Amino acid sequence: MSLFSKLFGGKSADTSGSDAASKPTAEPVLYGDDFLIFPEPIKEASGYRVAARIEKEIDGEVKVHEMIRADTMASKEDAEQGSLMKAQMFIDQMGEAMFD
Repeated sequence: MSLFSKLFGGKSADTSGSDAASKPTAEPVLYGDDFLIFPEPIKEASGYRVAARIEKEIDGEVKVHEMIRADTMASKEDAEQGSLMKAQMFIDQMGEAMFD
């Protein structure tokens, strides 16, 4: 699938294993005044990898950072909680600099 098809919602020839179809959007968690954290653990063979999408609106533009950690957890719920905690620590450490 081409980059533009992915960006603008085009269909691929094989949609059976499509990431978009199998990956529901996580509910955002507001952190601080204006950071949104979307816990999005990644399914691995041994469990779930800690990952999250962090968004913040800066000067009218939504900035996005994809955070993927090496940590894995056995259950999806644990990985979602771990993703949220790691994202909060990352925001505390980096602040808006993560979007540079």
